[in-house]
Amino acid sequence: MTDPSPAQEPNGTTRTDAASTTRTRPATEPDATARPTGGTDALRDAFGRLRAEVGKAVIGQEGAVSGMIVGILAQGHVLLEGVPGVAKTLLVRSLAAAMSLDTKRIQFTPDLMPGDVTGSLVFDASTGTFPFREGPVFTNVLLADEVNRTPPKTQSALLEAMEERQVSVDGAARPLPDPFFVAATMNPIEFEGTYTLPEAQLDRFLMKLTLDVPPRDVEWQVLRRHADGFVPRDVRSAGVRPVLGVDEVLAAQRAVRAVGARDDVLAYVVDLARATRQAPSVRIGVSPRGATALLAAAKAWAWLTGYDAITPDHVQAMLLPVWRHRLRVAADAELEGVGADGVLQQVVEQVRVPF
Repeated sequence: MTDPSPAQEPNGTTRTDAASTTRTRPATEPDATARPTGGTDALRDAFGRLRAEVGKAVIGQEGAVSGMIVGILAQGHVLLEGVPGVAKTLLVRSLAAAMSLDTKRIQFTPDLMPGDVTGSLVFDASTGTFPFREGPVFTNVLLADEVNRTPPKTQSALLEAMEERQVSVDGAARPLPDPFFVAATMNPIEFEGTYTLPEAQLDRFLMKLTLDVPPRDVEWQVLRRHADGFVPRDVRSAGVRPVLGVDEVLAAQRAVRAVGARDDVLAYVVDLARATRQAPSVRIGVSPRGATALLAAAKAWAWLTGYDAITPDHVQAMLLPVWRHRLRVAADAELEGVGADGVLQQVVEQVRVPF
């Protein structure tokens, strides 16, 4: 398969090559522990086919597709943010269709109750008992559509499921299927009838991917496909077919966990996290959990790109999507137009990169 370079942003935008901007070491291989793995890896090829299958339905969002795959491999969850009509829901549905995994969707609304997400005890008149009826969260891939349209009480119903991979009802903990992956969508431009996600829940998302309006040539390709009969409600009409299943996903997740990390690269992640806490325009910096999240995403990206150990390039490639939702920029800095992405770019430029 052909992978983008580690310096490419996985949420749809291409960053300037790190060798020419932020690093002080030569643009050469760091050492023998981080060389690309040789040969053809069947698992990696399977995920390459997965990306190709999703590309049959979703055009112009290659970075977001890669980010979603990284989230699955790193056993994390992904928050998709973008204006209506940029293929957020289509992306999740296409990804699910390309995998032989159980998939469910929840349309979050103001009247949705926690039991509608996790499940609840239901009276059975024939037996006089209250058996547990599983909610839609009991699945492999959960699409939480417009997650910010439901009240915090219902939003928090996802917290235990996302972090502990279980649901507790009536004093009993019920494990969720493995793998379990939440892809939540959010509209950033509407505020009426929406509820800001609590910081504790935002922190449970491994990555936040932003989907932008595509450029003119890509938008033309979208219209061309629709003119040729593509129906977004039926991704099979675009030729999307399952290319991997549960066993392949679990095996790939084990392979990602085995990716190595040198001590100096781990120290680089720590220095980046500490730099966010010391930035003058930041009110709340990245926590230690954010640092471990960046490590997990970097390992997944390294494995996808054929490396058996992470390098600073992999860390930099994952830094924006993994940390942009964990920063809290100071109010006065926000008034001056400073955003989380800008702060993180400055941090990357200021922190010394290990040779």
